[in-house]
Amino acid sequence: MDFELIDRYLLDGSPSKPEVVKHLVAHPSELPEARPFLEGMRILGSRTPDLSLVALRLVLAGKKADDESVVALRALVERVHAGDPGGEARTAYQRMLAP
Repeated sequence: MDFELIDRYLLDGSPSKPEVVKHLVAHPSELPEARPFLEGMRILGSRTPDLSLVALRLVLAGKKADDESVVALRALVERVHAGDPGGEARTAYQRMLAP
């Protein structure tokens, strides 16, 4: 699974969501926890909500995609988008997903 692709989309907006979803569906993770997210992406395509990508990224990192974790990771993504001069939000994002 290409974590970098998901991270680049969530943090930098590139590549586009349709490209990311297409890649994820074409190269699915073997993790059983990822299957519902990938099936949703297969059905919704580019209409897949970013929250699904955030939750999938947590699952792929071996983390729980519970409400608290999804909200926290999404907040870090939003901080990066709003401007992250010291790179603190980006670092916290990586730390949250670290093994």
